[in-house]
Amino acid sequence: MELLLNSNKISKKYFYPRYSSFKTPYYVKSGENKLACYYHKIENPKKTIIYFHGNGEVVSDYIDLFVPKVEALGCSILFAEYRGYGISTGDSPSLVGMLEDVKKIIESIDVPPEDIVLFGRSVGSIYALHGASVFPNVAGLVIESGIADVVSRILRLIRKPKTVVKEQMREEGKIYFDHEKKIQSFHGQTLIMHTMYDSLVHASNARKLYEWANEPKQLKLFLDGDHNNIFFVNEEEYWEVLREFIDGI
Repeated sequence: MELLLNSNKISKKYFYPRYSSFKTPYYVKSGENKLACYYHKIENPKKTIIYFHGNGEVVSDYIDLFVPKVEALGCSILFAEYRGYGISTGDSPSLVGMLEDVKKIIESIDVPPEDIVLFGRSVGSIYALHGASVFPNVAGLVIESGIADVVSRILRLIRKPKTVVKEQMREEGKIYFDHEKKIQSFHGQTLIMHTMYDSLVHASNARKLYEWANEPKQLKLFLDGDHNNIFFVNEEEYWEVLREFIDGI
């Protein structure tokens, strides 16, 4: 039986892929998919960040924006791309299917887990959290504007879902998207960032993720900004929080 959470109907409502090319893509093979990531590697990095972006973004949005900032932190960075996004080839995006790509992406750079920080923004939090559950010995986990309950968000996209649909989705969610269980399996350092007045993903998601996470952990709620401008409105403080987090690992 087809997974409802992996259906084309859900994928089309939840993912907004677009084509965007850039120079020197770093391709990761995952099944029939070639994921067009971008890897900026420096000599003797403190840590290597693997960044999973939001559902309306692509890797090329971040290259000029993030690379100089991350390099200033003393880190390398791999921007993970999703199937169907940017110049990736293969399958269309799918909520459950893309979980399979996470392990391939992390393993592709041949960096020890204890030197890796997983960073997920918005929908990217789903895949960063999954990565932390697969590799519980990574050094750090950063969740920005993240999602605590995936199925509740999906159900909001469906007009008057039938009870049987809701029940099946809840069961699938327990198997694939139990974020409480996933974050509790991780014992490295965790940083949760969110805006207090996020109009798309309520700040209660951040509080839940923080509550579930193991120590050492930090919750940073920015007073200014919204879901899609959290970085721009709080840029100086945003990077200072990240600097302190990286230096503290």
